[in-house]
Amino acid sequence: MISVKHIFTAFAITTLAACQPETESIRERASAGPATVDDQRIIQSQKIEPGNWLAHGLTYKEQRFSLLTQVSKSNVDELGLAWTKQIGDFNMRMQGTPIVLNGVMYVTNGWSVVYALDAASGTELWRHDPMVDRSYVKLACCGPAHNRGVAVYKGQVFVATFDGRLLALNAADGSLNWEVDTYHPSALGRFNITGAPRVAADKVFIGNGSSEAGRRRGYVTAYEAATGELAWRFYLVPGDPSQPFEHPEMELAAKTWGGEWWKMGGGGTAWNSLVYDEELNSLYIGVGNGAPWPRQIRSPGGGDDLFLTAIISVDVESARMNWYYQTVPGDNWDYSSAMDITLSTIEVDGQQRKVLLQAPKNGFFYVIDRETGELLRAHPYTQAINWATHIDMKTGRPVENPDAVFETNPQWMLPANAGAHNWEPQSWDEDAGLMYFYYHDMPNFYSLAEEFVQTGTYKIRERGLSLGIGEGEYRRQLEAESKQIRPPTEGYLGAFDPLTGQYKWRHKLKRAFNGGVLATAGGLLFQGEGDGRLVARDTLDGKQLWEFNALGSFSSAIVSYEIDDIQYLATMVSGNRALDLGGSLLVFRLGGTATMPVRMKASLPIPKQPEVIVSTDNYLNGERIYSAQCANCHGGIGVPSEISTAAPDLRRMTLNTHDEFLNIVLKGSLAEQGMAGFAEALSVAEAEAIQHFLVVESNALRVSQQQLEPSRNAADDEVNSTVIEEEATNG
Repeated sequence: MISVKHIFTAFAITTLAACQPETESIRERASAGPATVDDQRIIQSQKIEPGNWLAHGLTYKEQRFSLLTQVSKSNVDELGLAWTKQIGDFNMRMQGTPIVLNGVMYVTNGWSVVYALDAASGTELWRHDPMVDRSYVKLACCGPAHNRGVAVYKGQVFVATFDGRLLALNAADGSLNWEVDTYHPSALGRFNITGAPRVAADKVFIGNGSSEAGRRRGYVTAYEAATGELAWRFYLVPGDPSQPFEHPEMELAAKTWGGEWWKMGGGGTAWNSLVYDEELNSLYIGVGNGAPWPRQIRSPGGGDDLFLTAIISVDVESARMNWYYQTVPGDNWDYSSAMDITLSTIEVDGQQRKVLLQAPKNGFFYVIDRETGELLRAHPYTQAINWATHIDMKTGRPVENPDAVFETNPQWMLPANAGAHNWEPQSWDEDAGLMYFYYHDMPNFYSLAEEFVQTGTYKIRERGLSLGIGEGEYRRQLEAESKQIRPPTEGYLGAFDPLTGQYKWRHKLKRAFNGGVLATAGGLLFQGEGDGRLVARDTLDGKQLWEFNALGSFSSAIVSYEIDDIQYLATMVSGNRALDLGGSLLVFRLGGTATMPVRMKASLPIPKQPEVIVSTDNYLNGERIYSAQCANCHGGIGVPSEISTAAPDLRRMTLNTHDEFLNIVLKGSLAEQGMAGFAEALSVAEAEAIQHFLVVESNALRVSQQQLEPSRNAADDEVNSTVIEEEATNG
């Protein structure tokens, strides 16, 4: 299981790092600190060492509320950049949660490279590059590589890689202790892992992703932390019923599915939230969506399709289910419940209850008794919901809107598949009884896939995403025929009371997509906003008190820690191609005077395109295939979207890139950079159709650019190099 290549890589980079200037005290901290991290230290950390950030959500309860108070409302205007370090490139999303222990920060970039840094200065102590197979981008649901961080436990640093492995590193020097491939054939296909592992009770827990990448079946695996030996595997959707069920829960679940679901895979991956409860020795699993999305395709004649979009409590020792609660029975919209889960003890109806708190994609905020699974509250946290009218508190089930049947009446649905709230971390003030988080009101137009409507069958794509909903020109025609006005897309940040369902305050944000939040005992709420500003607000009313322009885009977590009586704040920002800035760590302190390494703004003109003759049919075919196979990473063209992508805009390809286009797309000549070959999914004619579509779109953008900036491309005025035989439809 241990790769010689990986051992050599870790040794080589560690040795180089050791040559960099570093204090002996930091070297000692990196060596000795993690050895004493165990369950009790993580449980008690906020009582005895609030200056450390020992676990993904701060402690096992994942409340993400910092008790540090040095940075306060009275001095936050003195907050400045202490240091910054570029650890990523443009082709990744920076989403990790740094772990900070005894002055050492452990953090990852999108390609799962682990860094150990002096948390006060940014000096690199060691790094470990797991040499991720970058062709796994083809399995990603949501664009290029991303990784949400590591776990530290008993002298080891654990990281799950984008290509599906789990590694245990020596915390002292980054060398590899053990490595396992988390893939099992029962998953039906290879997958990404983007979530951070959790470690407790001497076990490492990890899920998987890629639910729509062909046929996929979700599970969570527990490994022995010391050795990497398999402890248990808990499946989240049932497999082929002609084969023995792996455990009794799968026999129960199979009764709720219809058709030949196992041929579709089903989805149900646990791609983010795994939370350990030290009081009950349980693991809570936030289960993802069904795949394909429409239940009529995935599970015809079925029922709840367990355990999609559910929260499951599993006993850590026996691996048997304690209880489950399903937020969206028979999920039909990609309303995943893999969002962050927070544990707390609060008074509910006059009784102290051990609860878990979650705001999943579907727009309702849940308070659930974590001992029994009983639903205690389910309030909407946004008014932009049209898939259901309310949650029936007697049955615990949502009451679906009878008019929201996109199978027969294609329509705009709220929330969209991006959710009202997604994975971005929330922050819980237990004393105030308030959850701070951001959400967005964003619609998506849903219909059944054209293939299914016309033939009654749906073929799972082995490459690209198999969503099961309408795409491309077919979708646009349905939108036009519906004569519906697209609802607006907006983002909000608020302080929410989960018991009453009321906001203490709520503010509209400048962008719809933003980063996670961190509240502190200093009365501050920090968030990386979608326009690239790190903002501090007053937790009492949400009033903005401070901001820092990070020159990138945020979709990350925020942590706070303390070293030598100085409070720091750390987050990560994704890259900015125009400023030649890669994904970076940003660390702040009072009186910080560092600056961003801004470079001369790069010119991004649209290069001259090859001369091609494109028919309307070929253009539309290329647009359809691009939407299915390329837009996931490179972004939609002609489709309104608030989501920025890290992969290049293909309308900016040069003539040299166009000359190599078929080799890149079909033969994978850029696989080492993350662009896998698609020969299994595309024919030469289909690849050429994509290229021709992009040429037309490039020229259209180029014309638009010249109209706005006449001086741009002045040296090359030959814009109209594309001939369309019929009247063009330029998206």
